[in-house]
Amino acid sequence: MAVRVRFAPSPTGPLHIGGVRTALYNYLFAKKHDGAFVLRIEDTDQNRSVKGAEAYIMNALEWLGITPDEGPSTNGRYGPYRQSERKEFYVKHINELVRSGAAYVAFDTAAELAHMRSRAEAKGETFSYNWKNRSALKNSFSQSPEETQKLIERGVPYVIRFKTFSENDNRFLSLQDDVRGKLEIDLSLLDDKILVKQDGMPTYHLANVVDDYLMEISHVIRGEEWLPSMALHVLLYNAFGWKPPVFAHVPLILKPTGKGKLSKRDGDKFGFPVFPLKWDKITPGFKENGYLPESLVNYLALLGWSPNGEKEIFNLDELVEVFSLKSITKSGGRFDPDRCKWFNQQYLQNADSSIVATVLEKEVKSKGFEDSAVDINRVAQLIQNRLTLLTDVWNEASFFFVEPLNYDEKAVRKQWKDETADILTTVIGLLGGSKETSANALRSLIKGYANDNGIGLGKIMAPLRIALVGSLRGPDVFEICSTIGVNKSILRINNAIKHISG
Repeated sequence: MAVRVRFAPSPTGPLHIGGVRTALYNYLFAKKHDGAFVLRIEDTDQNRSVKGAEAYIMNALEWLGITPDEGPSTNGRYGPYRQSERKEFYVKHINELVRSGAAYVAFDTAAELAHMRSRAEAKGETFSYNWKNRSALKNSFSQSPEETQKLIERGVPYVIRFKTFSENDNRFLSLQDDVRGKLEIDLSLLDDKILVKQDGMPTYHLANVVDDYLMEISHVIRGEEWLPSMALHVLLYNAFGWKPPVFAHVPLILKPTGKGKLSKRDGDKFGFPVFPLKWDKITPGFKENGYLPESLVNYLALLGWSPNGEKEIFNLDELVEVFSLKSITKSGGRFDPDRCKWFNQQYLQNADSSIVATVLEKEVKSKGFEDSAVDINRVAQLIQNRLTLLTDVWNEASFFFVEPLNYDEKAVRKQWKDETADILTTVIGLLGGSKETSANALRSLIKGYANDNGIGLGKIMAPLRIALVGSLRGPDVFEICSTIGVNKSILRINNAIKHISG
């Protein structure tokens, strides 16, 4: 059997990282088995569809590198890939179910159903439209075919429901899930779900099953929130006479603390994104927060899936190689913002420095320092190992372009002594007279001066860093001096002496 999987989001807003992980697991499984990864947009609920959401989903998947083999933007023999464009398929198949008696027409109004729910609640019961009462309600079971047809011809609104269970049916349904194992469902407890709404559009349940069958989906890998729908979907497959796909319901991504699945509110509370890309003017995503897509993919893969061994850093090809549905856990993975940052830090340290240089160049231009003679590529290489997020770039690089106007008071109190001004004045003379300006040459020059005069190197290095940077942070001090240039270094040292010792 050819492996074909699908990621089927609804375009009701931005793509949550829970959805990203579901897409990722589908992608990894497809590639592991030389199969196809299909993107299908489930937009049958037009009232909830949000403008721009579909494009957002496709852009997010592209940024993450988990691009579909088939979908709305690609050609494929199983299209269209938007459910709003597939109504003819649903009409054909729902008619089959109605003719076979597996589905039926129901004319009950929303007000009537609300009244029945209220009456049941008053008795301490729960109303359910099912095998116990369907014959007493307004539908094609309680009316003759002629009466039903007359109501339809008169334009009386109706829905089409699935006949989930009858007294003579087998009460229990055995199901097999590749993550959850064997499940047994009591069908007598299920209600008769609506398959077609009053506007003629199918519900998720009908469209999902019909599309998965017609698109020859072999494995349905989706979030555990759909586990309660599995029995209905298998029953629909059986009603059509089709073989169901293999099901695998993956666990939720949980809040950093407390119970429940991760939400946008948690991101707002703890200060981290939950969407891959910027969604609106006030909701930045992981990309805008300085994450590399590779690091996010790596981290999300490990939230609910556990490879063998100690290794944690996997590129996409390596994830494909080791991925297995059998290694997906049943319990949810708790999202750890600090852990996610750690992964990004690891990837940044091993990334091509041109990525950092590109971000730094934009920052330099936006702040008006594009005419600076400082080598942006060299600065990028010097600060790269100090970054956790790409948004840290300017904070780590700013002093290469902007001389300090203030000096860290705590650092000055600890490192700036009575003799510091005289020592740095001598350093100025050494720098000014040096023909070699590489970091190694300057290092040898200053170390030689310290050794020759019996001065502890710390008495020079810390004050020199304060003079050049304004604090004790930053990469190697001689790399800083060489990168900004000897003349600018001398100017900064003089300013520090005047400001601090003056």
